[in-house]
Amino acid sequence: MIKNMPNKFSEITPEIEELAKKCEKKIDPTLFEKYDVKRGLRKQSGEGVLAGLTDISTIMSYMVEDREIVPCDGKLYYHGIDIEDIVQGFIKEERYGFEETVYLLLFGELPNEEQLQDLKQLLAEYRQLPTNFVRDIIMKAPSRDMMNTLARSVLTLFSYDDNASDTSIPNVLRQSLQLIALFPVLAVYGYQAYSHYEKGESLVIHPPQENLSTAENILYLLRPDSKYTKLEAKILDLALVLHAEHGGGNNSTFTTHVVSSSGTDTYSSVAAALCSLKGPKHGGANIKVVQMFADIKEHVKDWTDEKELKEYLTRIVRKEAFDQSGLIYGMGHAVYSISDPRSKVLSYFVEGLSKEKGKEKEYALYTNVEKLAKQVIAEERRIYKGVSANIDFYSGFIYSMLDLPYELYTPLFAIARIAGWSAHRMEELVNGGRIIRPAYKGVAGHKTYTPIKER
Repeated sequence: MIKNMPNKFSEITPEIEELAKKCEKKIDPTLFEKYDVKRGLRKQSGEGVLAGLTDISTIMSYMVEDREIVPCDGKLYYHGIDIEDIVQGFIKEERYGFEETVYLLLFGELPNEEQLQDLKQLLAEYRQLPTNFVRDIIMKAPSRDMMNTLARSVLTLFSYDDNASDTSIPNVLRQSLQLIALFPVLAVYGYQAYSHYEKGESLVIHPPQENLSTAENILYLLRPDSKYTKLEAKILDLALVLHAEHGGGNNSTFTTHVVSSSGTDTYSSVAAALCSLKGPKHGGANIKVVQMFADIKEHVKDWTDEKELKEYLTRIVRKEAFDQSGLIYGMGHAVYSISDPRSKVLSYFVEGLSKEKGKEKEYALYTNVEKLAKQVIAEERRIYKGVSANIDFYSGFIYSMLDLPYELYTPLFAIARIAGWSAHRMEELVNGGRIIRPAYKGVAGHKTYTPIKER
């Protein structure tokens, strides 16, 4: 088994430990205030520093009344259309919505029936990987991290593209559509290889089906018997729609803008975005939510006892419980204060799935934590804006009810967000013109060079 093989490549020697201490020099925190540096490109209130303009999506978390900022219920618009209206539209007409969301994000308008069917057909054709790609790239070097598998696979696809470095919009669009189509296949196949070689599970590789939506194909490819319910596919599709785009300032999308501004190829740009999304402060947050709830279930005897539950949440915030981070994962957002519209939409459908899966008690626990966490954070922390549940709060619960493995939680985010990244990459190429290059002020004092024999 791969996991039992010795790996000196990963060993941290005492010499490295000692040298690492030299790398831990911290900058005087008062200097950030002195030079008015917005750490994380965010103001003290949490509001982001304006770094660009985008036509792709709009996030609204406050209104201006009499020259004062007034928080409001969060809103998210894809090319000016309210995400709640988009969801209500395809749910009411009993359609899957991710494919038309892809069309909207890329082309700036909702597709008619013919345009939507053409896009679905194109994505179906693009879901075929190059000959022997699964055997030579995915199977021969399986990774325990599916985001690593995705990034490596994307970079390798460069070698299969005769026009890989062409940054003309028609070529970038072609590449983007191919990657949107292939992400579910790459992620699931990567997991199947890992599950087989690392866990000793049976190896099951299903070919994608032309007549299935993106959400349906994910479940079809992942499950050994390829079976799923309509409700399961609908809720997974909804999660993809809500994760598909979230402005130009989120870490992975801003990475897309930064890397694209250098003039590099699509594969490099997307791989960089994947590496950003992999971080637990970004795309990996929903895994922490599920792990936190497992910890709560273990330590809170009566899930319905609000006093006991609140006391344990207080311990989490005080860094006395769970992972000692002081965070109630899934609560709070860099932009939204009163509510995250994506969480609001997703929560409508969680209850129905919990009933189908016999998870009503777990659902009640989630709703109680959502309510009590706001009180605990307000009592224990100095906050500059309201705190509400973000999309990660419920998405992890949904994925667990769908029996999706932890290893695919963040890749599912990527499967959705590649649509937004693609739209932003083309927007940067069309409108950018200049390489993104913010300033960093050097604060090290000048020193005299010392000859090596005198050191």
